[in-house]
Amino acid sequence: MLNKSRSPAELRSMFGANLRRMSQDYPSISELARQLGVNRTQFNRYLSGESFPRPDVLDRICNFFEVDARILLEPVDKLGSGSAIMTGPFLADFVGKGLLGIPEDEFPSGFYRFSRRSFLSEDQFVVGLVYVFRENRATYVRGFEARDAMRQQGLPENARAREFRGFVARQEDAITLTISRRNTMTGSFNYLSRVPSFENNFWVGYVTRTVRENPVGQRVERMVYEHLGRNTGKVLSAARSAGFHSADRLLPYHRRLLQPDTPFR
Repeated sequence: MLNKSRSPAELRSMFGANLRRMSQDYPSISELARQLGVNRTQFNRYLSGESFPRPDVLDRICNFFEVDARILLEPVDKLGSGSAIMTGPFLADFVGKGLLGIPEDEFPSGFYRFSRRSFLSEDQFVVGLVYVFRENRATYVRGFEARDAMRQQGLPENARAREFRGFVARQEDAITLTISRRNTMTGSFNYLSRVPSFENNFWVGYVTRTVRENPVGQRVERMVYEHLGRNTGKVLSAARSAGFHSADRLLPYHRRLLQPDTPFR
């Protein structure tokens, strides 16, 4: 038998409650309304259950929050999504809590230069470039392994093989990045917290790689991220310097933060 039909007021009320739930982790309702292309006053009417969006606006809202039109009928916490495991109802308030709506001022979009000690050779350091961007409230990272690193491991050096991607999560006083290369069953976990600097654009922490324990190898090393934004000159310079370097060739502040003479513990 069909469920009892909902009245327009009941549908508006359910939609408003779901919209409030989906919006609560977003840092700014005004910014959220702007990204959705909805007038702020009208958006407030949706939140309060006073009004209901046109079909095209409803479709835009559903796509933005990665839900479907069942938000008219059921509490959003009960709606599962096979493609959004960590932000689905089971894990949303646990591992998924910091995945959406990371404020730009906490970890800005744009290019970053990173440096860390090599896992393959303790007297060498890897310098690379990654790009951080936002899409549908999530924050992603993309970059390419250094050709030298691929060559030393006997791996292909083409761009497709070297590319890595991952996602960013917000922590209490830091951010984390979980990264992997295409079609691999290994990856890395990065923990970074902001440190004082002249332009407030440095993060330091550590990176771990997901490989078996090796008595003679390292699985954890310090890591530094430097935000370059979209400054073409700085980005091109960082791209040209990507690869392996000795400690004395690292940029001074990178070297200071990496503490190459102090073992990581």
